[in-house]
Amino acid sequence: MKMKGAQILLECLKQEGVEVIFGFPGGAVIDIYHELPKYPIKHFLVRHEQAAVHAADGYARATGKVGVVLVTSGPGATNTVTGIATAYMDSIPIVVFTGQVPRLLIGNDAFQEVDIVGITRPCTKHNYLVKDPEKLPQIIKEAFYIARSGRPGPVLVDLPKDIMASEIEAEYPKSVSLRSYNPHYEPNLKQVKKAVDLILEAKRPLIFAGGGVIASSGNKELTWLARTLQIPVTATLMGLGAFPGNDPLWLGMLGMHGTYVANMAINHADVVIAAGVRFDDRVTGRLDSFAPSAKIIHIDIDPTSIRKNVRVDIPIVADCKEALLALKEEISKRIKDKDLSERYQSWRDKLNAWNDAHPLTYKKSDEVIKPQFVIETLYELTGGDAIITTEVGQNQMWAAQHFKYLRPRTLLSSGGLGTMGYGFPAAIGAQVAFPDKTVIDIAGDGSIQMNIQELATAVWYNLPVKIIILNNSYLGMVRQWQELFYNRNYSATHLEYNPDFVKLAQAYGAEGYRATKPSEVKDVLKQALKSKKTCVVDMVVEKEENVYPMVPAGASLSEMLLV
Repeated sequence: MKMKGAQILLECLKQEGVEVIFGFPGGAVIDIYHELPKYPIKHFLVRHEQAAVHAADGYARATGKVGVVLVTSGPGATNTVTGIATAYMDSIPIVVFTGQVPRLLIGNDAFQEVDIVGITRPCTKHNYLVKDPEKLPQIIKEAFYIARSGRPGPVLVDLPKDIMASEIEAEYPKSVSLRSYNPHYEPNLKQVKKAVDLILEAKRPLIFAGGGVIASSGNKELTWLARTLQIPVTATLMGLGAFPGNDPLWLGMLGMHGTYVANMAINHADVVIAAGVRFDDRVTGRLDSFAPSAKIIHIDIDPTSIRKNVRVDIPIVADCKEALLALKEEISKRIKDKDLSERYQSWRDKLNAWNDAHPLTYKKSDEVIKPQFVIETLYELTGGDAIITTEVGQNQMWAAQHFKYLRPRTLLSSGGLGTMGYGFPAAIGAQVAFPDKTVIDIAGDGSIQMNIQELATAVWYNLPVKIIILNNSYLGMVRQWQELFYNRNYSATHLEYNPDFVKLAQAYGAEGYRATKPSEVKDVLKQALKSKKTCVVDMVVEKEENVYPMVPAGASLSEMLLV
């Protein structure tokens, strides 16, 4: 039976198990929107296309499923680019469907025409312009396969309007075979044995976890490795939650705003087990002084990530979970019933001494609200049982430092691209995925205004997202750099004309709360967390509070600025 292209698209999405789409309609996709109500797919109408991509990204990070976006051509398509680049940098599986002008008009500067395939080629894992209607089902199948397999990432499919309106006879394929794309999942067992040799010979081992552990669902295997051998653990921002943040072996986050003990550990370790990390510059500091005494075991599914930034002694190209499982099996054979609890005791004692000497702390106050105190109170009230999203800047770093992430997929944050405006729409995506869970966006007063129009989306769909604004009237992280390295020249960072966030929330139909004194923080947060509605909490915090520790640009991880 012949069907319209729009119907075939939606049938394919149904076959793929898609339950949710985030989108914004327009002329080029009107045929798809005409058919959409006939299908068991819930559509969430956002107020800006960038927010649609961030919401799909948040949905994907929270669930491990592929997020789906549908937007129109021209500006609708170009508005997705920041969200696509965000997902690309953090290896998040999303499929973005963009409308396109009819095939005969492509290249003629038609109304709302843009070469979105060309524009997004550098920031997608792969993209397609559908030229042949008969290939539509195959392209959709490939798009989902590519997005979720190997190192995950965004895929864009550009849909000419005439193909969506024309009648096609097609069938959705049951499998995909791409000759040029075959991700390697299983580890080389010789490399695994070499890695185990190195680990069992180590005196000062360290596990370094990244987002790849979470993407592969390898957190249980990583936790077994750490607890069985009593090896301390640190992580990147993207890796927070891969290992319980309340475990005695947990050292905290590594890098520019990492803990003192984590940064010192990487500098003194003799073996580093790096799982699912890409050794970003914010993590390594000065490369020639990174992990100077360590032999590095690097596990990553993407072979181009290995030896890209740092030297590696034992590379293992494989899915993180599969590699960690292979390490577990090999270690289990060798140690059998041995008690290894005392094996690295002197190393752990040294780490504990560093942590006692320089714990993660800040100067407390009874007069003004400290942003760190807000995060700590939030953790106390939720017991860590929440999905936290963040904007980007100081708010992001305080959320990483002072909230303990006990499970994977509970911190959703733009790591690689550092996208302001990410957190709130990502929280919407997470809340859509988990209606009964507490979802909190920790925001800055600068970042939240990047996508604050999505209050309309959250209120319309009765999503009880909580937005905690750490309001310091500055673009805080840039101001901190200006204070420390640019003689306090606060050029263009003072937000002198912020809106009244409480009244703005109420104007959208959300609830608004404000705290101006430390004594008000707990009660205000309790009220917001208890509410079943979208809430905005304006926390008026210390204006010139800084994030510490801090490793200055170009310095080694041992050269930290402390409180």
